[in-house]
Amino acid sequence: MQGILPYLISALLYAAMTVYFWRLHWSVAAAAPVAAPPLTIERAGVLTALGVHAAVLFGTMLAGNALRIGVGDAISAILWLTVLIYWLGSLFYRLEGLQALIMPVAAVAAFLPALFPAARPLPNTELLAFKLHVLISMLAYSLFTIASLHVLLMAMLERRLHRGALPAGLQKLPPLLTMETLLFRIIWAGFIMLSLTLASGVVFSEELFGKAARLNHKTVFGIVSWIVFGALLFGRHFHGWRGRVAVRWTLTGFLMLVLAYLGSKFVVEVLLGRG
Repeated sequence: MQGILPYLISALLYAAMTVYFWRLHWSVAAAAPVAAPPLTIERAGVLTALGVHAAVLFGTMLAGNALRIGVGDAISAILWLTVLIYWLGSLFYRLEGLQALIMPVAAVAAFLPALFPAARPLPNTELLAFKLHVLISMLAYSLFTIASLHVLLMAMLERRLHRGALPAGLQKLPPLLTMETLLFRIIWAGFIMLSLTLASGVVFSEELFGKAARLNHKTVFGIVSWIVFGALLFGRHFHGWRGRVAVRWTLTGFLMLVLAYLGSKFVVEVLLGRG
């Protein structure tokens, strides 16, 4: 039970912030014109959850002076970075409505390492190229996780606008054009990180094995995802792609990323039990 307690505390902190954001920004009562608490309270609450989550991740992934990243650790770390990026973004944008959507996902992700622990440490973690590769790839996944949630929220907002009725949470979001501009900034940042992920993977392979990276399913899906997001950015710049087109391409690219890494880890570690 003691081993589960830190994960449970981390998950409960995110759950508490979920309730807070939902009641303040998405519930029916939130539509009433009441004075909102200072933003510093919200930011402090999220930062506290992030701090506890980081401490739990640090203790799990670096147990025994070795890097362990199982499927639960990977999802948990990606969601931690996602919440951190949202927290940093809240310093410049009004993102409270968006944070209400990511907090419950983070609550679940914070508990996953307890359910799916890594069986053994990763090899070659002493190499700088490998460490940079892992960090950059996590950032890429986090940015595209945000982009996928963002584009789904935009699709919901557009549909509700056509119906003429918006729930309280959607009424407090930035204008649709502002959200669209922010979406493509996120995708650009994620595309750069994904490009660096693929490049650093090649460097890591050269440094460790002295030969080019193997063309396995992970590499193939990663390249396909890179092509999808590159095509989306090209279409946005030269043809003004937006709306449903942006939704389809963003979600397709994100699905390819999930299949590239998390899908394979889930099959190997959880379904096959190979760790």
